Amino acid sequence: MATRNRTEVTDFVLLGLSSCPEMQPVIFGTVLAMYLVAVIGNALLVIVALSDAKLQTTMYFLLCQLSFIDIFLTTITVPQMLVHTLSVNKTISFNHCMLQLFFFMAVGSMEGHLLAAMAYDRYVAICDPLRYSAIISRRFFLYITLTSWVVVSLNSLLYSVLVTRLTFCGNQVTHFFCDITPLLKLSCTRPVVSEMLIFTEGVAVVISPFFFILGSYARIGVAIARMHSVAALRKALSTCGSHILVVLLLYGSVIRMYLRPSSSYDLDQDRQVAIFYTVVTPMLNPLIYSLRNQEVKGALQRLSRKLCISGHPGKLRSNWKM
Repeated sequence: MATRNRTEVTDFVLLGLSSCPEMQPVIFGTVLAMYLVAVIGNALLVIVALSDAKLQTTMYFLLCQLSFIDIFLTTITVPQMLVHTLSVNKTISFNHCMLQLFFFMAVGSMEGHLLAAMAYDRYVAICDPLRYSAIISRRFFLYITLTSWVVVSLNSLLYSVLVTRLTFCGNQVTHFFCDITPLLKLSCTRPVVSEMLIFTEGVAVVISPFFFILGSYARIGVAIARMHSVAALRKALSTCGSHILVVLLLYGSVIRMYLRPSSSYDLDQDRQVAIFYTVVTPMLNPLIYSLRNQEVKGALQRLSRKLCISGHPGKLRSNWKM
């Protein structure tokens, strides 16, 4: 196959999840349903956390940001995928592809940093509760969040620049969005330098929050073991269980997808795994935090009661008469 200069590639063809025409309506309906659940669920979690006075804590401040990230992450890829699923034209311009890659890498990496901040919040709450109010504050986490956004944006910019400098031998991408792995696979020459940078940057920016989370929970586990208390263990599990489950869902798929050499990529399997962390995980996150969290369930009940009362003004007036 003759090598062509990257400037000749003006657009890419996204092949989607499946090339089978009979599967397209099924894929469209399933992904659309999951996307709507993800957006509505995360939006509802944000509304509940912002409207309930009992949830005005740093933990729920971070949880709101995580919900915004999930909405943004799934919206970067899914609407375009839905349009392409039922469309003959599946092309995306080169510039649009690079822009999608940039935002996806930045937002996806930011989710790990937010989970690390939430792990630190739980660590201080359990291991150093007397100093919690002195250490943890919204201003502190706002500073952490802004710093993380700068780091992940610079990292994502590096990824995008590396991809724009590749030489492509074609424009058919075996994926439903512009991701780093299928674009590297499409390169005519083996981009050794690019792969080395991606691995080092990936460990530094994407995986380092995971190691931080593991360290935080290791310290929490040691602190609980020293207490020799079943009640303390139950409280820690109720406090941290949802967060641990979300971390496992995210990093299980991320490690499977990205932390391996391009020679071992199986693009047919990878695009199926990708639907998990672009749609399924954002859909499950609000369900996990609402079903396993008594405070969120209580806030949801209070919000539903408020909505019911506001929808029945006559009932409200009769209550005041009593």
